[in-house]
Amino acid sequence: MSVALQSPSETPALLDDLPVLLDPAADAAKRLVELVREGVWQRVAGDGKPDAALMEQEQHVAHGFAWLTTYEQTLAELARHAANASGEGRFGELEALLAQIAFAEYLHQMVGGIPMSQTEVFRPTDLGFRAADIDACLNPQARRLMTLGNTPAARQRLAELMIERDGAATFGDAGLDETMEAMRDEMRRFTEAEVVPYAHEWHLQNAYIPMETISQMSELGVFGLTIPEQYGGLGLGKEAMCVVSEELSRGYIGVGSLGTRSEIAAELILLGGTEDQKQRWLPGIASGDILPAAVFTEPNTGSDLASLKTRAVRDGDVYRITGQKTWATHPVRADLMTVLARTDPNEPGYRGLSMFLAEKPRGTDDNPFPADGMTGGEIEVLGYRGMKEYEIAFDGFAVPANNLLGETEGQGFKQLMATFESARIQTAARAVGVAQNALDLAFRYAREREQFGKQIVSFPRVANKLVMTAVETHAARLLTYYAAREKDQGRRCDVEAGMAKLLAARVAWAAADSGVQIHGGNGFALEYPISRVLCDARILSIFEGAAEIQAQVIARRLLES
Repeated sequence: MSVALQSPSETPALLDDLPVLLDPAADAAKRLVELVREGVWQRVAGDGKPDAALMEQEQHVAHGFAWLTTYEQTLAELARHAANASGEGRFGELEALLAQIAFAEYLHQMVGGIPMSQTEVFRPTDLGFRAADIDACLNPQARRLMTLGNTPAARQRLAELMIERDGAATFGDAGLDETMEAMRDEMRRFTEAEVVPYAHEWHLQNAYIPMETISQMSELGVFGLTIPEQYGGLGLGKEAMCVVSEELSRGYIGVGSLGTRSEIAAELILLGGTEDQKQRWLPGIASGDILPAAVFTEPNTGSDLASLKTRAVRDGDVYRITGQKTWATHPVRADLMTVLARTDPNEPGYRGLSMFLAEKPRGTDDNPFPADGMTGGEIEVLGYRGMKEYEIAFDGFAVPANNLLGETEGQGFKQLMATFESARIQTAARAVGVAQNALDLAFRYAREREQFGKQIVSFPRVANKLVMTAVETHAARLLTYYAAREKDQGRRCDVEAGMAKLLAARVAWAAADSGVQIHGGNGFALEYPISRVLCDARILSIFEGAAEIQAQVIARRLLES
């Protein structure tokens, strides 16, 4: 039996009816999500709500549902962006191909299997659905995209357009207004001049990012970006934070993450602090005169914050903190630590936790913690360098009582949770920057490296890696900006923030891995920056809520709604 197949040369690169395909295809993705939701619900429901024990037992399908909904939200945002950009004359051939290929690939994965990690794939059939059940969710528009959207011709044409656009800030319109694009350009100029030439050496030497660089970031307003003007900041929103974090992390994730220190501390104080605490701390954080560090995690607790054991005992006008902390980023040079500790020993869970604004003098490598009641040692890490990670031991470390955040005990966990949306959106933006950095390096290498008499970018397997990295980075960027806009509009966006972080972290790791592969043996050499990017990318699916925790939270929230 012979089957007539359409040859690649007969397949159009860009579907001429793409504008009328995206919205219906996104609807098909939504129907598939609804089908899977019902299947998961039948596995985990108890008394009309998700049962915790069943959610744990059925983690594979529950987390698969989270990934499926993340893909569905990504496709919805791609379709929305296409409609907006088209209406404003910004939806060119490159943008259309990015959307077309993303739709084709993600729809195929939603139907056939989403990689939750390198070794775990979720398929709707894991829930017992038949192929006919899944196929019934699809419509002609989705099927057309799946058949003709991600073809060799489409990928080849996108690769050609990327080569034509070499040197552009990003591949594809990001949906930003002129002010945000100007901000991106300013941050990119800064990183190209002051970060990129030195970042790899900082990494190789495990050196601190120089204070001169931090001062330049202060002058650019990085540390006061989202702090209200009345407290010395710029008063901008989370979308601006994403643009800045992305571009700084594109140069070096350590530089991008310096802004996270200030973002976390400022948001804690803004949302949970007294007016006196806001007046006292926020102007210094905004100016960069006060460098903060977050000190939350403890050995053997990870994401289980309810199990924290570090104690804070009231002793007259001070609290004395005693206990062990780990994975504190940039604590040596910090002036202010936000420390989560237990003030009520009779409350073993979340309710007994309080947040402290703990002052400390700046230290050095020789004397990291020149403060009574505080010692620590460095944790050597693969990547995410430039600030240094530490374990810290507190032994009666004194914090003035009026530095209790909000001056009310037992509010620490609630105060920290209020910052999680912003933190995860910012982490997603950093991941997008890392992915873009990996793409930049791989794209440049593929155009410079010659094998068998031609640039390796001309080989389809190399070009395909670059194309798919560009497609997924674009998709993760749009999802991240969408979550930021939801936050800026005052809407609850813990699910959207979690989705952005979940997808962007995986995209960054895939981009770095592909970048190393394109470099070949040179990618394994420490002298090539792509080796650093690989190390930096790996942390993104672990901190600020591991991918597994993120998927659990997303699934539970969506099943509860």
